[in-house]
Amino acid sequence: MDQRVVIESGCLLRESAMPAIPMTSAQIATDITERIADGEYPPGTQLPSYNELAEIYSTTFGTIARAMVRLRERGVVVGVPGKGVYVANVGP
Repeated sequence: MDQRVVIESGCLLRESAMPAIPMTSAQIATDITERIADGEYPPGTQLPSYNELAEIYSTTFGTIARAMVRLRERGVVVGVPGKGVYVANVGP
């Protein structure tokens, strides 16, 4: 049986009667990385707050925090204490 996966409102949906499956921190990190690559969040842009991202992705603060750790470890974002998380300036 072929089930297509769709991301809608931060959840994985399968075309069936199954309830939505929340995205993992790894999936959220990948999604944010893709949004950065697509230009939605250009270098130097401040990302939404953890609470805003938790609402966007319909998940918990902790899941967003784990996604941000992944992104920081990869050098995709940088955290500025007391200010927020910003897209890293990548390039020469």
